[in-house]
Amino acid sequence: MTPPRPSRVWEAMLRGNERFVAGEPQHPRQDVERRETLAASQSPLAAIFGCSDSRLAAEIIFDLGLGDAFVVRNAGQVMSESVLGSLEYAVEVLRVPLILVLGHDECGAVRAAIESQAPDAQPLPPHIANLIAPIVPAVRRITHASPEHPIEIADVDASEVGREHLRDTVADLLRSSELISSAVAEGRLAIVGANYRLQEGRAVPDIVVGLV
Repeated sequence: MTPPRPSRVWEAMLRGNERFVAGEPQHPRQDVERRETLAASQSPLAAIFGCSDSRLAAEIIFDLGLGDAFVVRNAGQVMSESVLGSLEYAVEVLRVPLILVLGHDECGAVRAAIESQAPDAQPLPPHIANLIAPIVPAVRRITHASPEHPIEIADVDASEVGREHLRDTVADLLRSSELISSAVAEGRLAIVGANYRLQEGRAVPDIVVGLV
């Protein structure tokens, strides 16, 4: 079966998000029959790479059902080898036509990256420090600070850092995976970077790569 076009998948996801925002979700494809149908195989519509934040439940936000989304998550939606491998699997094996990279406001990983650059910042546990390290360049660019100087964190717009980091993540994905960048060039894959507004419930596109 030919996968749907990226534009059709994204349009369907936006409609689902509108239902969620309006408080009128349909909860589609979540019944016993759907579960039984999926037992032997899967053909998700999209891959979603998002933050692990408990408020960022991708299938709920887009009113999706079982088998609709191949979801990869970590704190701060930070690129890693496991994330790359998972997304390449989704594109090459599952043939998803769309990757959505999903950030959000009030992100704890973004806040930790900002606070780590304060003059009196205490050292973070090693694994947390490694996790947020890819977000720090976005902090530095937003504040126009040189690497060797601390910043005044009260002056930092966390939402702007989050948006900058989202764009970095999409760029890193394309730069790090020849498989994914080739799929975009061939027109069979698109990537959307979007920010989720926690209070409103809306996913707002920020960057689009490919035909959507």
